[in-house]
Amino acid sequence: MTPPNRVEAKRKTARLTRAVRRRNMKKLILIVFVLAAAYLVATESGLVPTQRTGVVDNVSGGDQILTDAFANHRRNVEVQGGGIVTRVLADDNDGSRHQRFIIQLGSGQTLLIVHNIDLSSRIDSLKEGDRVAFNGEYEWNPQGGVIHWTHHDPAGRHLSGWVKHNGRTYQ
Repeated sequence: MTPPNRVEAKRKTARLTRAVRRRNMKKLILIVFVLAAAYLVATESGLVPTQRTGVVDNVSGGDQILTDAFANHRRNVEVQGGGIVTRVLADDNDGSRHQRFIIQLGSGQTLLIVHNIDLSSRIDSLKEGDRVAFNGEYEWNPQGGVIHWTHHDPAGRHLSGWVKHNGRTYQ
């Protein structure tokens, strides 16, 4: 038979153990909540790039997403779309080389496409009036916006993009 002091001591220890577990669980829940809130704030402020925001499979849907992104000064928006080349610009050779051209969407909005030709093939036959399709990342600017990441990521940390022209995909 266990003396009353020992029984009472075991009960007290069990109560303390449960109290410690409850306190630890409350701390864990608070930590998870704080981390989730911090992530949401960082995502909304653009500190954490969003992935696959607004990806669409048709040009008109892409136009609407790009119109919204332009109006709201959004960035890091993954999008597919297409348009007509209105101007072929000189390559940007500072740092990574980029082929640059301006397209006009069906909505009338214009975009600068900056296609990395150190990581993807150059679109040699590209000329004004050509239709192109793209998958890349939109960044706002006052002229309509920029599409970049139209290539694969050799490090595998970013979604692969592409440009399609005359039946060929440049990635």
